[in-house]
Amino acid sequence: MDLQKLIDKKEAAARYMVAEISYICNKLEKRGPGSKGEHQACEYAATQMKKLGCDRVFVDEFKENPDSFYGWIYFTITCCFLALLSYFLLPVLSIVFIAIGLLLCVLQFGLYKKTVDKIFKEEIGHNVSGFKKPTGEVKRRIIFNGHPDAAWEWPFKYKFTYLGFDIHMTLCFLGAFYTLGIAIAKLAGAFESNPQLGTGLGLGGLAFTPFWFGLYFMWNKKRVVDGANDNLSGCYIGMAILKYLKEEHITFENTEIGVVWTGSEEAGLRGAKAWCEAHAKEYDDVPTFVFSYDTIAQCEQLMVNYRDLNATVKTDKDVGDLFYEACQELNIPCKKGVVPPLGGATDSAAFAQAGMRATGITALNHALPDFYHTRLDTPKALNPKCLADCFAASVKALEMFDNGAKQ
Repeated sequence: MDLQKLIDKKEAAARYMVAEISYICNKLEKRGPGSKGEHQACEYAATQMKKLGCDRVFVDEFKENPDSFYGWIYFTITCCFLALLSYFLLPVLSIVFIAIGLLLCVLQFGLYKKTVDKIFKEEIGHNVSGFKKPTGEVKRRIIFNGHPDAAWEWPFKYKFTYLGFDIHMTLCFLGAFYTLGIAIAKLAGAFESNPQLGTGLGLGGLAFTPFWFGLYFMWNKKRVVDGANDNLSGCYIGMAILKYLKEEHITFENTEIGVVWTGSEEAGLRGAKAWCEAHAKEYDDVPTFVFSYDTIAQCEQLMVNYRDLNATVKTDKDVGDLFYEACQELNIPCKKGVVPPLGGATDSAAFAQAGMRATGITALNHALPDFYHTRLDTPKALNPKCLADCFAASVKALEMFDNGAKQ
């Protein structure tokens, strides 16, 4: 199948995406994980998917505890305070508290496990899926994925930019390891000959306490950002492909097209994990490639991520290579990379963990821009050229896939 007609419409596709994203941001309620707004966005997308030619459209709901994704911070920081206090009383407890706090960090944020979820209020999240069948037998399938929910604002980042936010986070971690280090040293008897030094080092730990205290307010539950870039931009790559396939009256003989919006990514990939639990096995009948898009905003940062979830999950090389080669065919700059430690995740990690062939496509500097997780992530912050390039590359990848590439 030759899809050059669609590729040539990339600027029109970008205008369509900007208009649709603006509508959702301006007309629907805020889309926090598990919120009414997230549900509204999924229902709106379901209506549009039917109009754009999908034969099967369905909205799923799932249970989640969205506040847990940052809620672990309360426990970890409290452990840090208790560890510093315990240093003066019983240093072995200091070590225990730091170990507990860091373990929660690794499990809940590093690996996105449901470690403390049940402590927090249960909500209902939503996913939406649309599939367009080919005219003949399904021999392959491609799914374009994004997450429709938006993040709670990070007030420190909004006020002090990424540099201030990064320094704050770094000092919090340094404080935890500093406390752990002096507690181990004291327990080992390093200060027996000079107890004043041990006391002084303990008092020095007080310098970190303002930063720990500030972390209690790292996220603002009362302000959900618009999420135009993160991540309606990712959602609308697939929707634009559906639109222009329909407008050009293009149908595939053996390739099924899917567009899936998985909610509550900002709560720890909860929607994608729920979708995979419910549906992954339904789509192992033929070669199925999943492209998960997240924050398509900076042209020079367009990247295929070969590892995801803080670099702990390996994505599918063939799927990643297909997108990368599509970019090369069109002379669109694209990098190969990973979602680094402390970089979070895209929904591709959940698909990969479920055994599906997936990769994450991002266009975001990890020295996070001002709009990221702040009130500045409005439709005005969208980058039409980046949207157009990613659309074109995705169409080219679809063309190559339909013609038998990487299967």
